[in-house]
Amino acid sequence: MVAGIWEEFLMLVKEEAGSRVVETWFKAVSLRSWDSQEQIVYLEAPNQFVRDWIKNNYIPLIQRILQRLLNVESIKIQLVDGTHSNVEQIKQVPIHDPEVIQPATKTSLTYTEAHEKNTAIAPHAIYRQWNGINTNYSFDTFIVGPSNSLAYAASQAVAEKPGQMYNPLFIYGSSGLGKTHLLHAIGNEISRKDKKAKIIYQTTDRFVNEFIHAIRFDQMHKFQAKYKDIDVLLIDDVQFITNKEQTQEAFFHIFNALYEARKQIIFSSDTYPQNIEGIAERLRSRLAWGLVTDIYAPPLETKVAILKKKAEMSVDPLPDDVAHFIASQVFSNIRELEGALVRVMAFASLTRQQVNLELAQKVLVGAGSTHKSRTVGSDTIIQLIQKHYSYSLNELCSKARNKDLSFARQIAMYLMKKTTDKSLRNIGEYLGNRDHSTVMYAVEMVEQRSKQDSEFKHKLERMIHDIINHC
Repeated sequence: MVAGIWEEFLMLVKEEAGSRVVETWFKAVSLRSWDSQEQIVYLEAPNQFVRDWIKNNYIPLIQRILQRLLNVESIKIQLVDGTHSNVEQIKQVPIHDPEVIQPATKTSLTYTEAHEKNTAIAPHAIYRQWNGINTNYSFDTFIVGPSNSLAYAASQAVAEKPGQMYNPLFIYGSSGLGKTHLLHAIGNEISRKDKKAKIIYQTTDRFVNEFIHAIRFDQMHKFQAKYKDIDVLLIDDVQFITNKEQTQEAFFHIFNALYEARKQIIFSSDTYPQNIEGIAERLRSRLAWGLVTDIYAPPLETKVAILKKKAEMSVDPLPDDVAHFIASQVFSNIRELEGALVRVMAFASLTRQQVNLELAQKVLVGAGSTHKSRTVGSDTIIQLIQKHYSYSLNELCSKARNKDLSFARQIAMYLMKKTTDKSLRNIGEYLGNRDHSTVMYAVEMVEQRSKQDSEFKHKLERMIHDIINHC
């Protein structure tokens, strides 16, 4: 389970420092061991250059996140490079109760990664056909519930008959709800049925970087040939292509070539296609040509099933009361839910204790996971808005401004501000990429009406009560 700690660490670094920091620096680092008595974490960098850069720029960030994940008040970082002499030094350090992790072997290097590692690699190497599919993700390991059943069914249909129906398939929803899992599951299933199928999974960030390198090294013909000569294209987090006009132009032509050849295209995004700002209208319309389906935060029962399944996969049984306790914390997404499970299981493993309710409460309460403002999910508020005002999330995120819809949207913003720890900016982004000043105005309008209308005030109080009790 300690290996899971490093995966969780990378996710948290991505949230705090951005995906580029993770891809450039931390993906090359491995967690070798953890001395629980001396509270020392041993990390290995691939070379002295990466080691020194991380040492000079990211040690406070590493300490802060690992202290939280390992549930300790202070921690020491031992960072060495991957030379033979330094590896020997790690082995000679007296480690009382470590769990040693072998560093993963990278399948492929981009030009940027090779450059950062001072590795000799030709620019054209970025065009080799490594498909990027993670074989750990499959349909069998995906827990289906009411929050994701349509996206799951559509993904299975696409995997069964790629290019023949639901093309393109667009899956959207908040971060950490299983979109990436489904993309990889589609790729794995198609590959299993057709060994000759040419499949590429690509994050939008990597696609943009690849395009930039293609321009820089005059390799556009190879870049275009790579993407036009495939059977299945899976693009994750397509919203990050915004305000990149040249990349959008290249992507537009790739899309047309694949679509006309009846090749399967699948996108994921945290935003409904019509609400993605900063992209050309002709590209926006193509994103929604096929089937658009969403994933939202799962209910309690699905979260318990997810926890039990994850525990089974690690050969560590999870008691029912522990599973219900972790699920009842109402983490806003599955990634956060799994992160809580990793912390509980890792703490039990490192301290040689049985996983029980008392231990789970100690780990999660100590880490602040039960703070009420974090436990309220946006989906809970949207469900309440639908119940009282009959407007869906898509309608609330739309640009429509009729009186009733605008009022319901303002109430949603007000409830998110009052019952979650989301910033004004985050609330605005969640509800159709609106400006923080719009959210501030909505909160003020709702508060003003509640002062003038006692009946509305009581209704608002009941809604807040229902939200809190739901958690």
